[in-house]
Amino acid sequence: MAMLTVRNLPDAVHRALRMRAVTHGRSMEAEIRHILESAVAPEGRVKLGSLLADIGREAGLTDDELGILNQVRDPTPSRPVSFE
Repeated sequence: MAMLTVRNLPDAVHRALRMRAVTHGRSMEAEIRHILESAVAPEGRVKLGSLLADIGREAGLTDDELGILNQVRDPTPSRPVSFE
């Protein structure tokens, strides 16, 4: 893991970070890590599960239609691709 040193941090910012950490029940170091991770996380990132759920809602399948799809679907697990 990389380390980061921040110099010349104003006292007011240091106090605010300490208070924010206490409020969230974290150490100051953990709070700063959380702030930095949040700051660089991609905006509007959609997680795969949410995307799949949205597609299912848009399709508007009924439970009966879904049951039919499950009956004709091949239940055999797929084999991983071999690159050798």
